[in-house]
Amino acid sequence: MVFEAKAQPAVLMLVFAAVCVMSAMALVYTKHEARKLFVELETLTHERDELNIEWGQLQIEQSTWATHARIEQVAKDDLALVRPAATEIYVIERP
Repeated sequence: MVFEAKAQPAVLMLVFAAVCVMSAMALVYTKHEARKLFVELETLTHERDELNIEWGQLQIEQSTWATHARIEQVAKDDLALVRPAATEIYVIERP
């Protein structure tokens, strides 16, 4: 099929216009996706920071609860454990 000389530039112009419109739509779509992913990244970064803060607080709390003085206090007060006398301690050694 042979195009007439006057119709050929009009067809090329329509093809280029369609390609430009599709390119613009692709650009808008990728920009939108990038912004959406950036917002998600910022949300996850904020959540990570909050979890790191909570983890640090829990480690401080654990170290506070696990001190030797605290364990000994709980053993004496809450569990009513007493330290055995020296005569009540037996050491068993392996042969």
